[in-house]
Amino acid sequence: MSLEIKGLSVQASGKDVVTNVSFSLDPGKVTAILGSNGAGKSELVLGIAGVMPISAGTVLIEGSDITGKSPDIVRSSGVAAVPEGHKVLTQLSVDENLRAAGSLRWADLEENLRKTYERFPELAERKGQLAGTLSGGQQQMVALGHALMSAPNYLIIDEMSLGLAPLIVKRLFRVVEELQAQGVGIVLIEQFTDLALNLAGHAIVLRSGRCQYSGSAKTLLANPDLLDEAYFGAGHHRAGTAIGA
Repeated sequence: MSLEIKGLSVQASGKDVVTNVSFSLDPGKVTAILGSNGAGKSELVLGIAGVMPISAGTVLIEGSDITGKSPDIVRSSGVAAVPEGHKVLTQLSVDENLRAAGSLRWADLEENLRKTYERFPELAERKGQLAGTLSGGQQQMVALGHALMSAPNYLIIDEMSLGLAPLIVKRLFRVVEELQAQGVGIVLIEQFTDLALNLAGHAIVLRSGRCQYSGSAKTLLANPDLLDEAYFGAGHHRAGTAIGA
């Protein structure tokens, strides 16, 4: 069984900002979703997560239709999203943040909390600290911890590395690799294209809300020109020389 996205269209202000996107994700696999700013990547995540309205298509989790369900129902079904911008409850402590995120699974709260602190010992050392006073990297750990407190089968991570130092990015990517090895299916939206494509098996490139490429991540990694074409169309190239610049 898998997470299946079939012909999904997502709306903002009454207009489709994502149109007819399809992919499936199996346990323990990674799908990278790439695209320039405004391509519809975050809107796709928010549609799947139940935050933005879906105008067409379906979201299936292990065969059950969760299309347009509330964020709580989506999360309790086994799909957790980590939105862009390491969002945390700034006026609550680290421990209060994680406990609030674990409220959907009261019976497992203490065990999930133990696992989260084990995964992020940096947070265990700061249980009583207000989340708003943490560094950006530590706040991103809390945001990931939020999602992991529901023990998801599928995790959707939006721009995890945004604004973070390279060493922190590597630390967080190690966590993603660990989760993958433990059988969690991961949708990864990431500005560092090389990092995402090296981790993913499958890749999707969005442009203006539509899928321009869907296929092997390794093929894109080995063919920068193909990636440029998927981003911007034939005959156009991104500024800069490095992929992900």
